[in-house]
Amino acid sequence: MRGNDLLDVLVELRDRGEAHAVATVVETEGSVSAEKGAKAVFDAQGRTMAGWVGGGCADSSAGQAAREALADGQGRLIEIDMTDEILGAGVPCGGTMKVWVEPVRPRPTAWLLGQGRLVESLCRMATICGFDVVINDPRATQERYPDAVRLDTDDPEYRRLTPGAGDCVVVATQHKGDHHSVSRALSEGAGYIALVASRKRARLVLDSLRAEGFTPEQLHRVTAPAGLDLGGRAPEEIALAILSEMVLLHYGGSGRRLCEVKPLEPLDG
Repeated sequence: MRGNDLLDVLVELRDRGEAHAVATVVETEGSVSAEKGAKAVFDAQGRTMAGWVGGGCADSSAGQAAREALADGQGRLIEIDMTDEILGAGVPCGGTMKVWVEPVRPRPTAWLLGQGRLVESLCRMATICGFDVVINDPRATQERYPDAVRLDTDDPEYRRLTPGAGDCVVVATQHKGDHHSVSRALSEGAGYIALVASRKRARLVLDSLRAEGFTPEQLHRVTAPAGLDLGGRAPEEIALAILSEMVLLHYGGSGRRLCEVKPLEPLDG
């Protein structure tokens, strides 16, 4: 990490795709060490990487909020009491401050292997939903995938398939390399692996991978058939079902209808 200039640190974290949180002092009252607008950057463990929001236990309180915010993806407003060194933040300055802590999680990557209307539709939809899309197909062109951040057209052995734990891999190769691509995705530790294939073909692929030494726990990470049961059968509808499952797992949703999870209050009368 170069120096501790806040902007430099933010740029480096973005370029490296590392999760972090930004804390900003939004309100102060009484005697406090930091001014309104002061900022600090925290890593996923709540450690200060750059900036300052008051030092001492003020930074500690913000760091704890940063860890919590990165865990659930929700920003939060915290109030730090500096009037009581026992009950408050431990720095008896005589004032209070409010700090907004915003999590910044890297954009997940959707690795789409194969071609056709399903992959083209999924590329567009996934980009809109905040995924960086990488296409692996020898026939891929920028005209067909204008939203993709990268096209791998000369990687038949999937050596450039390097998904992280927060990434999604969708294998829609129509039996051409599905075994090798799923094996690679499992070995790299992809968080979500969808195999678009018939039930018979999917079973053959999984049986072959089991024979190679993959454990049942590892193979359980392969989703086949892929996607949520939305009822659609067109390629675009299947792409939507797969994307729905990707978003579901990324945010830890329930998959239930929102009107059941958060029903409206009953009408009077």
